[in-house]
Amino acid sequence: MSTEGAGRSEGAGRSGVVTLGETMVLLVGHGAGSVSDLDAMRVDTGGAESNTAIALARLGVPVTWVGRVGADPAGDRVLRDIRGEGVTATATTDPDRSTGLMMKERLADGRTRVTYHRRGSAGSALRPADVPASLIERSLLLHLTGITSALSDSAHETVLDALARAESAGVRVSFDVNHRPKLIDAARGRARYQEVARRSSIVFAGDDEARLVLDRPERPDDEEDLALRLADLAHGRAVVKLGSRGAVAAVDGRVFRRAATPVRVVDPVGAGDAFVAAFLAARLAGEGPVTALDLAAEAGALACTVDGDWHSLPTRAALGGGLPGTDDAVHDRVDR
Repeated sequence: MSTEGAGRSEGAGRSGVVTLGETMVLLVGHGAGSVSDLDAMRVDTGGAESNTAIALARLGVPVTWVGRVGADPAGDRVLRDIRGEGVTATATTDPDRSTGLMMKERLADGRTRVTYHRRGSAGSALRPADVPASLIERSLLLHLTGITSALSDSAHETVLDALARAESAGVRVSFDVNHRPKLIDAARGRARYQEVARRSSIVFAGDDEARLVLDRPERPDDEEDLALRLADLAHGRAVVKLGSRGAVAAVDGRVFRRAATPVRVVDPVGAGDAFVAAFLAARLAGEGPVTALDLAAEAGALACTVDGDWHSLPTRAALGGGLPGTDDAVHDRVDR
């Protein structure tokens, strides 16, 4: 994504980032083991889009999150947490649907398992009218994820409407695939992700997600080739996130690689959102792909060091200052 100079020319009069999606109340088990065996759980909130929004806000980027919550205490908690982190939250309150719920378990083998209770939730009923008039048109960047497209037909319609508004106003679009097999099957997901990716300025994906979008599930493409092919689908820019193996970016035909920053993983959920936010923040500030990848890798690593989807997201001052308790990554797998 080439955003250098956006605020001085095509982006004159615009500011910040807009993102939209579902944020849920999160129940986190105390200790390792299945929820069925635990006596206590901690209440938190989380969602890929709001995680990214919070990360952007901590990095000094003005950001607005758009969503839908139930008329319930869970919805109140979602809005309190998002707004408490300096994000502008624009939410429709749905009197007929409940705020979604997810549970996070840390299993004995080191894996993190996330279970969702979001079918028919308020967030899944997101619709184009929930996005305020002129909000996207006044922004520098619209950030979307595949999760929103996978939630429901109305949520995907909202994504497409937001894309059309961004295109009409000349607003750039970033897209993080974030495939959720529990929400949508591979074939339907691929069709929706390709539709969004082709209209995006930059696409982020894990290597498995890139193969899904490109319909190359069994091809032994190397990671650089994956990034280039994914960039060809979009507008020449893509980043393939490789977890503990780092990341590869393809920008206008050039390939850049960055090793992962070693860190002892406490909770890997939210690391990808932190990575994306830091990369976008760097590019919006006029940094090149190398610096953007460096900052993204550090942000993703820092996000793993504390339990919670967004609690350890770094400020810009924290990036480049070293990581607490660094060691080899111990586990970055999340089942969801």
